[in-house]
Amino acid sequence: MASNKISRINEDIQRIISSLLRNVKDPRVNQGLISVTDVETTSDLRYSKIYLSVMGLTDEKELMKGLKSASGYLRRELGAQLKLRYTPELVFVLDKSIEHGAKISEILSNLDLSSKPEEGNDTQ
Repeated sequence: MASNKISRINEDIQRIISSLLRNVKDPRVNQGLISVTDVETTSDLRYSKIYLSVMGLTDEKELMKGLKSASGYLRRELGAQLKLRYTPELVFVLDKSIEHGAKISEILSNLDLSSKPEEGNDTQ
């Protein structure tokens, strides 16, 4: 039963943080298109890992500094909207899976599939 509650809270946090990140005025955070890909909250609701994917990222270190700086604002706004007993501390993690998938897709699209295998080289 608790896992259902945590999963609902994770979805709510993901939705709220996605909308709040658009309102952050720090130029370090507004480097590109930021997507919240996943949220993992501990069972005691003390910590939330927020996985972010950024398209057009210029400086990873500056983005993380900006997010750490804005985490107080984000946590306060999250607490006001969620109304939980504890507002989790936010831990931001860069998720590079979308970037990795785009790179694989590019490699696959650039493969030369026009050459056919030779008929005489059967291994049967």
